[in-house]
Amino acid sequence: MIDFRILIMMPMFIGLILLLLPEPIKIIKGLVTLVVTAVTLYFSILLFAATNGDTSSLQGMHCLIFPALDKYLTLNVDGLSRLIVLFIGVFGFLYAIYSLAYVTREKGLINYYAYFLITLGASFGVALADNFLFFLTLWGLLGLTLYKLIKGYNDESSSAAKKTLIMIGASDSILIMGIGMLFVTTGSFNMSAITLATDNVIANVAFLALLIASFTKAGVFPLHTWIPDYAQNAPASSSAFLPASLDKLLGIYFLARICIDIFTLTSWATLLLLIIGVVTIIAAVLMALVQHNYKKLLGYHAVSQVGYMVTGLALGSPLGIAAGLFHMVNNAIYKGGLFLTSGSVEKRTGKEELGDLGGLSKFMPLTFIAALVFALSISGIPPLNGFYSKWMIYTGIIEFGQGTGIANSLWMVWLILALVGSSLTLASFVKLISGIYLGRRDDTQKVKEVNIFMWLPQLILAFLCIVFGIFAAKWIIPALFAFTGISATEPLVGDWPAQAVSILILVSIIVGFIIYWVGTLKTKRASDSFIGGEKIQDELSYSSLEFYKTISTYKFFAFFYDKAKKKWFDIYHIGKGIVLGFSAVLRWCHTGILSTYLMWMLVGLAILMIVLVL
Repeated sequence: MIDFRILIMMPMFIGLILLLLPEPIKIIKGLVTLVVTAVTLYFSILLFAATNGDTSSLQGMHCLIFPALDKYLTLNVDGLSRLIVLFIGVFGFLYAIYSLAYVTREKGLINYYAYFLITLGASFGVALADNFLFFLTLWGLLGLTLYKLIKGYNDESSSAAKKTLIMIGASDSILIMGIGMLFVTTGSFNMSAITLATDNVIANVAFLALLIASFTKAGVFPLHTWIPDYAQNAPASSSAFLPASLDKLLGIYFLARICIDIFTLTSWATLLLLIIGVVTIIAAVLMALVQHNYKKLLGYHAVSQVGYMVTGLALGSPLGIAAGLFHMVNNAIYKGGLFLTSGSVEKRTGKEELGDLGGLSKFMPLTFIAALVFALSISGIPPLNGFYSKWMIYTGIIEFGQGTGIANSLWMVWLILALVGSSLTLASFVKLISGIYLGRRDDTQKVKEVNIFMWLPQLILAFLCIVFGIFAAKWIIPALFAFTGISATEPLVGDWPAQAVSILILVSIIVGFIIYWVGTLKTKRASDSFIGGEKIQDELSYSSLEFYKTISTYKFFAFFYDKAKKKWFDIYHIGKGIVLGFSAVLRWCHTGILSTYLMWMLVGLAILMIVLVL
């Protein structure tokens, strides 16, 4: 029998040891981290493939030092937790490889590998925890490591780190309140022992409290605003590891627990989730369209894709749940890959603005190929994995429309908005790919491809995008999502012939390359364009960014973009204003004059007496 508790204890213990080691041996820390992540990947694969007898030790985590804590340190294993553990192990190993080249020579990141391993162990613990108190401890620890994995080298990055910590910390406080309400109602801290219907005040408040914690971690509108700032200012490896991958996996994992196991959703809860899901899709992708910083653009897309996951889970059917979880996995693959490619571009050019880049496909071909696959996948282009999970969500919405209720009757709204979001995603990634990799710039002539430690993880993730799309229905979904109720023998609703389409696409690509090759055999002269003897090539060039400016100036959207610029939709900014306003009132009251303090004491005493009398 294998004790899989090593997934939690080993990374956290070695991470704590790395905290004590000096920074000059960062390369040693990186190699140790790579070995640890390889071991955890091995055990995560074993756990996913294990039978119930092999995982029975996880039902109770025995504490040798304080045996009284046994009842709190309980773990549980089911299909959902095994799925999350598997991909935590995969992403941990791939990002450890990438970090060897990306992070090791970075001077601003102190104890990166230590916090990387602590994050990895805590993530395994969150996915396996059954007791809410144990879950809450590790969930809160992830908020701290998220803060530590962004370097505060300037005011912007320090501000982003502080914003992240405050928003995650505030949602954790609300989570504590929700867990307390669940305990008062059920008398248990174990998730597996709690099942409530959202049909009374306490259950509804507890449901909303847990929902807020899940939404903040995953980055759901309007609790998403920390993610674009974090993505813009954090190292690409940190953004890929947490906001793009682990935070999405854990946030949506917790949402699935809330919607499937802990609560029985009523019609109002389903309607609420669907509204939040489609609003997240549209609002975030519209913000991504007008971004010129490619890291911030990816941050908004990390938010937009969460909307599809929420929409799928809100449907409540086996198809909808499988679709939401499959999109969660797919998003972690291609979104993490996109952040890795952005890190490669930043590493080689030192630039983050699309207007300063262009023509890198010739000099960074492997990064370009990977980025193109990720961009097509997130845009929902067949036969890649992003298309298949979105296709499942679309068919799940159509199936959902056959039911009764106000949410069911609005199925056309959910479907149209999801489709519009996918179209706008494609538009924004045309901007990103053309802005970074296409066109021609003279100042990129000396750029070269990143080393194998950086391009290998990118190509592995790109390969997964292809495999998870072509073989989704036949092998991937039955193997990974059988626990949702999807049958391995019956075809999915609205299934399509992925293998046949993939062969046709491959043949078309090959024929296209042959035609291009034949066209290059003929010798021809090339010269710059000119009119009247004057070259006008520079004047004729048109930036890919210019077209998107018309979106922000269109009257209907200009109003919302203006309000977004003024942070009307930023919960953190609104809360900050309230707190500072309250502080200003207190400062106005505290004048330092004794007679004024005496007056406030008398007013307070009078108010207390009135309250007591009434």
